[in-house]
Amino acid sequence: MTAILISDEVTNGLTSSHPIVALESTLISHGLPAPDNLEVAKDTEKIIRENGGIPATIAVIEGKIRIGLTNNELELLATSDSVEKLSRNNLATAIAKNMTGATTVAATMICARRAGISIFATGGIGGVHRNWQESFDISADLSELMRTPLTIVCSGAKSILDLPATMEYLETIGVPIIGLGTNELPAFFSSKSGIELKQTVNDSKEAAAIIHERRNLELEGGEIIAVPPPEDTTLPPSAVRPWIEAALNNAQNKNIKGSKITPFVLDQLHALSNGQTLKTNISLIKNNAKIATQIAKDLLNKNM
Repeated sequence: MTAILISDEVTNGLTSSHPIVALESTLISHGLPAPDNLEVAKDTEKIIRENGGIPATIAVIEGKIRIGLTNNELELLATSDSVEKLSRNNLATAIAKNMTGATTVAATMICARRAGISIFATGGIGGVHRNWQESFDISADLSELMRTPLTIVCSGAKSILDLPATMEYLETIGVPIIGLGTNELPAFFSSKSGIELKQTVNDSKEAAAIIHERRNLELEGGEIIAVPPPEDTTLPPSAVRPWIEAALNNAQNKNIKGSKITPFVLDQLHALSNGQTLKTNISLIKNNAKIATQIAKDLLNKNM
């Protein structure tokens, strides 16, 4: 049987019905530049603890699924150049070959579900890439949401993607996108996308009530709780749009493709915006972790 090593902190939380929030690890290895990556990882875990929850950062370390990482393991992911980016398609290979890899949204969902964790916080999910008609590049995050009953608290899909197509795809596969405090799909760096959300809630208790009923109905798949970035760091779409176009053009000129596109473009946006996009990214990651912790607490209360 595949080895899943759960930290003592997470194990104690599971056995004593404490709110646990899963965290992905590609943010550390591929999503944020050093030294911010390690600092944000530790700060996010601290925020969850300060709000009464238990963080469960997930990765594969030397072929073992780890649920809850040590400081040394966080540092390894933040500094090593040999960390693989793991999704559904290569998770088993990494385990079989005793590799070390960071889990994407899709792989984190798989591992969290196996550990009995139902709430997951991240910055933004993957989605349908621009020019998908030619590349057929659609993130495995979306199909995983169709399969795995887990709640993702995020600020929508990353704004470098085709957001209308991503929204249509999610609706087609039956994954609800529920706006928390907003009736518009957040566009990651921006609170506004121009895409209306048909399902909204005012607070974490209402979100937990919907999640509770979805589990009672035994519906397959998960749901997205979409949270706008904090007001003091949200960026206007008019500012972000030209940065994205320039970054995508640079990626095309350098023939950057597949799983390397998103980290490359995010790095480009950091440079083009003089650090503004990174500031927003860090802010929303921390805010989403705080909100996910509250939803996890409210969901536990509903289940008691």
